[in-house]
Amino acid sequence: MGRLIEIPYKPRPLQAEIHKALKRWSVLVCHRRFGKSVLAVNDLLKAALQCKQPRPRVAYIAPLFKQAKAIAWDYLRHYAHPIPGVTFNESELRADLPNGARVSLFGSDNVDSLRGLYLDAVVLDEYAQVSPRLFPEIIRPALVDRQGSALFLGTPFGKNHFHDIYQHAKQSSDWYAGMFKASETGIVPQAELDAARDLMSPEQYAQEFECSFESAVVGAYYAAALAQAEADKRIGVVPHEPGLPVSTFWDLGIGDATAIWFAQRVGKEKRIIDYVEKAEEGMPYFAKLLREKPYTYDRHYMPHDAGHKELSTGKSRRDFAEGLGIKPIDIVPRTSNVDADINATRIMLATCWFDAEKCGDGINALKNYRKEWDDARKTYKDKPYHDWSSHAADALRTAAMSDWDRVHGQPIRVETNFNPWATKDYSTVQVESDFTV
Repeated sequence: MGRLIEIPYKPRPLQAEIHKALKRWSVLVCHRRFGKSVLAVNDLLKAALQCKQPRPRVAYIAPLFKQAKAIAWDYLRHYAHPIPGVTFNESELRADLPNGARVSLFGSDNVDSLRGLYLDAVVLDEYAQVSPRLFPEIIRPALVDRQGSALFLGTPFGKNHFHDIYQHAKQSSDWYAGMFKASETGIVPQAELDAARDLMSPEQYAQEFECSFESAVVGAYYAAALAQAEADKRIGVVPHEPGLPVSTFWDLGIGDATAIWFAQRVGKEKRIIDYVEKAEEGMPYFAKLLREKPYTYDRHYMPHDAGHKELSTGKSRRDFAEGLGIKPIDIVPRTSNVDADINATRIMLATCWFDAEKCGDGINALKNYRKEWDDARKTYKDKPYHDWSSHAADALRTAAMSDWDRVHGQPIRVETNFNPWATKDYSTVQVESDFTV
């Protein structure tokens, strides 16, 4: 008979219920101080120790590597320490167990470190703040061979991919979905909740302690503009007009994602009909993608760095792109005043119509694009926070700073009374916008 290993974890009654209820695919929407990270680390340890596969691999993924270390590393060391033969590698945030299993902590800011892995179980913590491409493009394939499990955790951060996967989980019998509000769990004393409520806005409190997806992301640059667009029904079905040329607006990634908005101009209206974003692909990939779209292009607008020439070749990315047939290209300069550029984008948004389906990922990114928080000073910095949402926002800023309102070449047919909901062929798309092993 094998030796019983008891991990020093005494789950609260609610945590114990969750451990029993979890399925292969699970989503937990939790209020602050719920104890989700402790729950997650111990669930991963149990999965690593009980896995029947050779050399089990389980992973905890936070938005940033430094967050993974700050949130979960001490918990992993504490709860895994009693396991005989366990070793820890702090530089790699890794625990190696005597059965050949490995528990690793990662940050989604280092995507390359996640490619090519196989996983038996994974926890994606603060899922609302990681790239929406992380799970479908990188983590889901890593779970295929060994039929691994995934646990999505977090507190709401507006209506984004975390909201979407929670809604999906609620409607699927193969998933477990749980929402845990501070007013219902009793974990945080009422006096503490009252004190927090006094110091927070109603929207902040609702988001952080009552698990509300309805609140706009705190510090978001374009929340009001997008809310107005939804109220005006400018986010819905915006079809491609074959008789009008399409302009594209780019943010070029270097070892990161490249983002492109596709738009048609009709009078003062800017119809945003499509959006694509792809990481770790070169210009030939995007040249092929543009050829396969059913669009006739006007001009392609790229940011200032597209004009920088490489010392090794003497050519810029603009030269390379035009050689692949992406032309003509206009280089869009950016000012040193980021706030002014962002304000210009806000102004432009008042004249934009978005196709909700084709631009869904881009719209979610715009909703999450926000100011950087200075934790030392307890205030926002005068610059954007760079994360997965930055690519779509920077590409749209390319549009705002361009001269695409000026007609190039041949006259363009203009429809001044465009309203896609005036015909019965179109319908509005709602945008939502004892634990032993």
